[in-house]
Amino acid sequence: MKIDYSKYADGLVPAIVQDFDTDKVLMMGFMNEAALLKTEELGRVTFYSRSKQRLWTKGEESGNFLELKSIAVDCDNDTLLIKAHPKGPVCHTGADTCWMEKNHNSNFLNYLEDIIALRKKASVEESYVARLFAKGMNKMAQKVGEEAVELVIEAKDNNEELFLNEAADLMFHYLILLNAKGYKLDNVVEILKQRHSK
Repeated sequence: MKIDYSKYADGLVPAIVQDFDTDKVLMMGFMNEAALLKTEELGRVTFYSRSKQRLWTKGEESGNFLELKSIAVDCDNDTLLIKAHPKGPVCHTGADTCWMEKNHNSNFLNYLEDIIALRKKASVEESYVARLFAKGMNKMAQKVGEEAVELVIEAKDNNEELFLNEAADLMFHYLILLNAKGYKLDNVVEILKQRHSK
């Protein structure tokens, strides 16, 4: 891959980052040769920050890394297209993209698992998920049980809105419990697939 870093006076080339799964444009930054090499070495998108005057790995403070999937250069060899998997919101404002667009994975539950993994690292003052993790495994398991009972109760009535909200609460807390045990929904789906094939 040949990149023309000499086209611009500062030696930087634009780097457009696109979500590998959704094709949504996430952000744009600048890279020099060192940033590109660091990106390839770490497997995480790294830019040259003009304001900080140094290499800057996206997510180095927030934990919202951009896991590298591929890099391509345009026809003029002076702009990069980087495909990545975002680990949480991309914009410093907390939005999914720097254009304030939603960027849900086609499988929203996988996206939600990423958000849960991110929020469990937040402070307990900021995040319900972090507070639940701080209370330990017994409390998380108990919460799944409580939500399951509430869903069963609503199933006996005819209020569709309450039933669906309780179903959503159960699913959310179930994903939290899976995370706490070190698993993801894909692990459960794999077991279901194995059972289905028998």
